[in-house]
Amino acid sequence: MIRKQLVLLTIMLITISLFAQNIGEVSLKTIGQIRSSVKHDAYYKAVSNAVSNGEIKKLALNRENMGKTDHYFKYEVKVNGITDQKQSGRCWMFTGLNVMRPKVMNAFNLGNYEFSTNYLYFWDQFEKANLFLQSVINTSDKPMDNRRVEWLFKYPIGDGGVWNSLTNLIDKYGAVPKDVMPETKHSESTAFIRRLIKRKLREDGLTLREMATKGAKAKELENKKIEMLTDIYKMLSISLGEPPTEFEWRYKDKDKNLSELKKYTPKSFYKEAIGINFSDYVLFMDDPTRPYYKLYEIDLDRNVMEGKNWIYINLPADKIKAFAVNSIKDNEAMYFSCDVGKQLNNDIGILSVDNYDFNDLFGVDFSMNKKQRIMTFESGSTHGMALIGVDLDKEGKPVKWKLENSWGSKSGHNGYLTMTDKWFDEYMFRVVVNKKFVDAEILKILDQKPTLLPPWDPMFKYDE
Repeated sequence: MIRKQLVLLTIMLITISLFAQNIGEVSLKTIGQIRSSVKHDAYYKAVSNAVSNGEIKKLALNRENMGKTDHYFKYEVKVNGITDQKQSGRCWMFTGLNVMRPKVMNAFNLGNYEFSTNYLYFWDQFEKANLFLQSVINTSDKPMDNRRVEWLFKYPIGDGGVWNSLTNLIDKYGAVPKDVMPETKHSESTAFIRRLIKRKLREDGLTLREMATKGAKAKELENKKIEMLTDIYKMLSISLGEPPTEFEWRYKDKDKNLSELKKYTPKSFYKEAIGINFSDYVLFMDDPTRPYYKLYEIDLDRNVMEGKNWIYINLPADKIKAFAVNSIKDNEAMYFSCDVGKQLNNDIGILSVDNYDFNDLFGVDFSMNKKQRIMTFESGSTHGMALIGVDLDKEGKPVKWKLENSWGSKSGHNGYLTMTDKWFDEYMFRVVVNKKFVDAEILKILDQKPTLLPPWDPMFKYDE
């Protein structure tokens, strides 16, 4: 009995001791040791003065890398004119439309041309609102702290997207020229109207859940959803304008010839101007966190309820590069997305892993690889651009690549960015290529049943 009491007393004393130490706490003694380990020498003082009073990126700029990358390319897709998404997250839309723009210019012999991104943005926001409300109905039997329900209410709507977001819209709504439905203040600066729409949708989502809890029938919930979507349509039409169901359009070609005025619907215009069969394109990703040569699908990674999710083949970067080179040589641009903010020197339009030396500036080691950056949410696809050029060495291997951006002509190198091949390896995530440029063996992967992945996976952030 006494022995048992002694054991219990010992355990109690150890427990008290541990709590007294507050496991995980950084003690003042430890802080003193850390402080004394930092050498406050002349170098430290000089760097501290510079960093505390200056811009870190400018101070970390690697001068030795300046001038090592030019903007010349052996192979380039013929493009003309730089677009500007302004203060919006519609890069994916501009990118996809920029891939198609040269086809319209060829079809009508135009010197320049732009699609109406406002037209497609209207329907993107409307369809995303419907997708959210219907998903709320579909999950109304689950508690609010269910991960899917939490994710829905956290991200009810956004203006980001990917390639399939654009194809879903065009398949359903077609497309129109920019002058048929021009930009507005709120299509070019989307944050505030989107914030109001999110507020309304969250409120509407709670109403639908309450109705479902009280036993509302499917038809009642559907009718209520349509009533809610009417409010969303009204908010969008007031801020963006109402999208046309038909329009008349004419153009002056690059030889100054004026065409006849012709009546179109958005779908008939798209069919005449481009007529791309989107099933001819295959979507690739380089995601080293998952097995390669597999087909994947991201749940709810779409904007239209009946549309297609993002379905992709996961391949190593070198395989994707080979298909991209084939496409550029054949004068066909590609949808491309990446983690654009990493090592971007936008003043000169260069994406290079050697642009900035943060390691030496702070005397610490930043050494995560691509897989580790994805797993820890440090890196992911943040921006879409059109891939239009490649420079090859004597052995035919890529040295650098050219991107058509949508940040205006004053950004980067006259609106374009040049990325080194090493940067491509580290920060490229998505490329869409016509099947005719892809090996038959790789296309067989499309016959696999895709592995379904959750929408909150760290890899699947919308391009903005």
